[in-house]
Amino acid sequence: MLRRRAQEEDSTVLIDVSPPEAEKRGSYGSTAHASEPGGQQAAACRAGSPAKPRIADFVLVWEEDLKLDRQQDSAARDRTDMHRTWRETFLDNLRAAGLCVDQQDVQDGNTTVHYALLSASWAVLCYYAEDLRLKLPLQELPNQASNWSAGLLAWLGIPNVLLEVVPDVPPEYYSCRFRVNKLPRFLGSDNQDTFFTSTKRHQILFEILAKTPYGHEKKNLLGIHQLLAEGVLSAAFPLHDGPFKTPPEGPQAPRLNQRQVLFQHWARWGKWNKYQPLDHVRRYFGEKVALYFAWLGFYTGWLLPAAVVGTLVFLVGCFLVFSDIPTQELCGSKDSFEMCPLCLDCPFWLLSSACALAQAGRLFDHGGTVFFSLFMALWAVLLLEYWKRKSATLAYRWDCSDYEDTEERPRPQFAASAPMTAPNPITGEDEPYFPERSRARRMLAGSVVIVVMVAVVVMCLVSIILYRAIMAIVVSRSGNTLLAAWASRIASLTGSVVNLVFILILSKIYVSLAHVLTRWEMHRTQTKFEDAFTLKVFIFQFVNFYSSPVYIAFFKGRFVGYPGNYHTLFGVRNEECAAGGCLIELAQELLVIMVGKQVINNMQEVLIPKLKGWWQKFRLRSKKRKAGASAGASQGPWEDDYELVPCEGLFDEYLEMVLQFGFVTIFVAACPLAPLFALLNNWVEIRLDARKFVCEYRRPVAERAQDIGIWFHILAGLTHLAVISNAFLLAFSSDFLPRAYYRWTRAHDLRGFLNFTLARAPSSFAAAHNRTCRYRAFRDDDGHYSQTYWNLLAIRLAFVIVFEHVVFSVGRLLDLLVPDIPESVEIKVKREYYLAKQALAENEVLFGTNGTKDEQPEGSELSSHWTPFTVPKASQLQQ
Repeated sequence: MLRRRAQEEDSTVLIDVSPPEAEKRGSYGSTAHASEPGGQQAAACRAGSPAKPRIADFVLVWEEDLKLDRQQDSAARDRTDMHRTWRETFLDNLRAAGLCVDQQDVQDGNTTVHYALLSASWAVLCYYAEDLRLKLPLQELPNQASNWSAGLLAWLGIPNVLLEVVPDVPPEYYSCRFRVNKLPRFLGSDNQDTFFTSTKRHQILFEILAKTPYGHEKKNLLGIHQLLAEGVLSAAFPLHDGPFKTPPEGPQAPRLNQRQVLFQHWARWGKWNKYQPLDHVRRYFGEKVALYFAWLGFYTGWLLPAAVVGTLVFLVGCFLVFSDIPTQELCGSKDSFEMCPLCLDCPFWLLSSACALAQAGRLFDHGGTVFFSLFMALWAVLLLEYWKRKSATLAYRWDCSDYEDTEERPRPQFAASAPMTAPNPITGEDEPYFPERSRARRMLAGSVVIVVMVAVVVMCLVSIILYRAIMAIVVSRSGNTLLAAWASRIASLTGSVVNLVFILILSKIYVSLAHVLTRWEMHRTQTKFEDAFTLKVFIFQFVNFYSSPVYIAFFKGRFVGYPGNYHTLFGVRNEECAAGGCLIELAQELLVIMVGKQVINNMQEVLIPKLKGWWQKFRLRSKKRKAGASAGASQGPWEDDYELVPCEGLFDEYLEMVLQFGFVTIFVAACPLAPLFALLNNWVEIRLDARKFVCEYRRPVAERAQDIGIWFHILAGLTHLAVISNAFLLAFSSDFLPRAYYRWTRAHDLRGFLNFTLARAPSSFAAAHNRTCRYRAFRDDDGHYSQTYWNLLAIRLAFVIVFEHVVFSVGRLLDLLVPDIPESVEIKVKREYYLAKQALAENEVLFGTNGTKDEQPEGSELSSHWTPFTVPKASQLQQ
């Protein structure tokens, strides 16, 4: 039943010390201010409990320029005062929520940098651990981490050079949802300092920060995200565990912190040939980051066989260049084949002048390409099938199997802006609700914007096509014989570079626009928000990056016409494929865009964080020197971390890899070397990204995730598209089928094939120019399609149908034979469910909400939502 939310003053109390009946509204509202900011929890925090965190769990930073404050006009001063009021209100509400707030101020000349160090008491941690449905350990298990390559090498008895012993391996557990009244059942509950890991504490504090208001909640004055966006706070981040550099004793020192272990065994360039310590990554950065690196490592490992096969196919092409009879006929033709002009005023030219282009085209266009296309189609299908198994295994081991279905909560921004509430069909609780019809209208409006942006990309593509045609004409008229022969290739190469520049510029514009549209659509959870944003950006980037290769592969040279009757676009004659065919041009386009983008991205990922970090350190330390502080003076860890670069999430990393996957699969028939270049890039990418997260980024909030989200569905769509694309590429852009047809009907050794593919100009064109010429087409002397053209068209369409059906049938068979969830994981899931039921369902009472016995029926603890309770004091929990 829908209920419109009351327009009342914000007065919800986060941790209520009243009876449970007072908390009827649920836990999706704000953590609004209590009547006494220094309440019971804050007092307990100030008093200092045995479980007080070591330094801080979270840091808020803001800077005040005292000199600038004195120079501001009245409007700017009012804004500064408003920001100061918001900060003070926010910190007061955090104290009312039970957090310890220790403020440290650093005077840097005319600027004061304020650090608010936040930590949570044991009672607050317990409350939110149950509220957030966190899973905590029941029983320890032997470590289950494994790699298929390690198992294969062990079975073959081959030493595994990829294996490395990483210290401090995180233990594995059977776990279940935390319940305070069953605290002794959980492992480690007797030690309040270590029971909640650092990532669990970060998640709890970030939940409080995201829901705490700093003004009227109905005006959306709520949460840390808004404060950062408004510039009220400069930064908010959890602290790293310490420095990443190893102590003077070296890497064998007895007590390396988690960050040092990751740097020593993961983030160094020298570890490029070692397995990633994913369990360590998950423990330090959370499941979402760990799943990204798991996917990147899995994909890179699978690129190895694809790169080997692709390189072999390319080498076969290198040998065929010198033994291919049609290519030899072309290079030895001298003046036998005079070709028709490439433009209106261009000269006639000799086919033998394109010998080098024809040889280059033969590198990529031969019978091995068909085998490789079939291999890559099945490779992509198997990759996704085995990733589903890997993902399911990791989700179980990392306690995220049912996160999106039952554990994920509404986004704080959604909760603040939703106009009404409705019962959650799973938990039965009232939650913020936004009408689906209104969301559908907004999504439809956003789709119109996407279509407009796609139209802009198409316009850019048309402009590049015209640029190529005009450039080819200009170069052909240069009078230089060599340049005239290479006119089409020069125009294509420069057009590829211009296209890359357009791609990078439009990408920046559209990503910002997609952020605005996705926020406006009001998605309930963070996962749905990210999926909607991802889909928008990918649709645009797909058109942006792939439009030019699609044009070259399937449209260029198809609508040229014939001498005397050429087709035009805006008065400019349509482009023709060069003498070597469009496949070599497509390979060139792919290498320019794919490799060029990778080089630019890697340079950005290396230089930009270093430059930003250098500027941040220079800015802060120069102010200290002006204030008279020693440059070498020691500073707190929060100051060290503030000098690092903010972590901007994983979206760009995923997008780069998925676009690369598209290049590797969709157009692989044109460039067998694409998997090799992708493999080399990804070996660098893994360590580059690892180094950024460990050394150069502030520590991100540990986010949970069940899988890689909508990216998997995008990869599956690309895989299906790749099968269709490669079938049409082989059928219509490659010489494979015309050669096969010529072998069957004319000559098995392909002698005379070159003459077979060239048509003669119509007599009217020859009479007008007083000479005859040839052009590439299957037409008769009048310019009409010949019988050979129609025979080949039927063969090409039949090839497409057979190729698609074979690949999709084999892929479907593999899908049936390879279960999505390994049998061993299914058994462990059932075992964990049994242990959780045994641990939590007994009608015992450790302590209840009112000191009475827990009356819930056996087994209900596992699926029901948390019940409101009064958070006990730390002394009660220790009894």
